[in-house]
Amino acid sequence: MSKSFERVVIVGSGCAGLSAAIYAARAQLNPLVIQGEMLGGLLSQTTEVENFPGFPENVQGMDLMDRMRKQAEKFATRFENAKLVKVERTKENVNRLFLSNGKELQAQALIIATGSRHNFLGLEGEQKLLGKGISVCATCDGFFYRNEDVCVIGGGDSACEEALYLSRICQKVYLIHRRDRLRASKIMSERVCAHNRIEVMWNSVPQGFECDEHGFLKALNVFHKETQSVQKLMCSGIFLAIGWKPNTEVFKGFIDLEIDGYVKQGRIAVETSLPGVFAAGDCTDRKYRQACIAASMGIQAALEAEGWLSHQ
Repeated sequence: MSKSFERVVIVGSGCAGLSAAIYAARAQLNPLVIQGEMLGGLLSQTTEVENFPGFPENVQGMDLMDRMRKQAEKFATRFENAKLVKVERTKENVNRLFLSNGKELQAQALIIATGSRHNFLGLEGEQKLLGKGISVCATCDGFFYRNEDVCVIGGGDSACEEALYLSRICQKVYLIHRRDRLRASKIMSERVCAHNRIEVMWNSVPQGFECDEHGFLKALNVFHKETQSVQKLMCSGIFLAIGWKPNTEVFKGFIDLEIDGYVKQGRIAVETSLPGVFAAGDCTDRKYRQACIAASMGIQAALEAEGWLSHQ
């Protein structure tokens, strides 16, 4: 097994990881980025991005991440095409990282930017409709469905927030929930149920999709548990709000995690329970999940790592 010692290792190559790499590299920390399974993170799977500052004519998600990677490489950031499979802390407070390609790294400072993954319905054709009618972010993609009918799947605060946001853009919003009451807070539930553009469909479960001749979504078939009947909802967009899962399994027992797996934040958002270990982006931020915020957290993590290393 080959070994190397690094001053800074960044785990993850999405907005948070690449932003951290740019700042760490400019600080002459010679960072190494472990790319993980998805180069560019979830944003690389997004089609048009129109709310990232500096791109008034929009930018493709993959193109944006490619530019960020090139910017990091410009300042001599190095990349390791592998996945982190194990991490541990030595008695000397050095972080030992074991990679899927058999390499072992020792890192003085560590930045965790592994992101999160969204939960899916598990229905046939779901993955093919990503970007063609199925979205996981109303703030990101709602504008593309202006004055159209859309569906939101879920019953928690996130689903209600998505529905309320879309109600300002779309003609009608169907909120589809599998139970007879929302899991959201009382005030959010009341706002949704009272809204004239939102129709809540209780005890309802998505059953399948229908597409047009170009492969874009045109309808959602919904099964009503009480009547045992299926209803076809004509809609051009479906927004999934059925939960997220942070990609932090490998860090269990290494740093403190919240009960739902998110990295437990310290005095400031990017601090973890271990000195010299920082976290940024969607693996620690369960609220916003925006590319710009992930990028800013990556920058904070790099600056904190730089300051921490200067005192060692």
